Amino acid sequence: MLQKDPCQKQACEIQKCLQANNYRESQCQAVIQELRKCCVRYPKGRSLVCSGFEKEEAEKLTLKSTAK
Repeated sequence: MLQKDPCQKQACEIQKCLQANNYRESQCQAVIQELRKCCVRYPKGRSLVCSGFEKEEAEKLTLKSTAK
């Protein structure tokens, strides 16, 4: 049996917020931040919905190391 994604609730809240605000990300920063907080609480790979943030962080690190 698959385990429930621990950050799924926050991901759903983002979708609801975006739909309610005509997909303006700026209107949903608080719920996006809640998902980021959730992602920090769990080890890498534990939450599928966090994979986008994990990829974003890896890309930032790569850019910083190549800029030196």
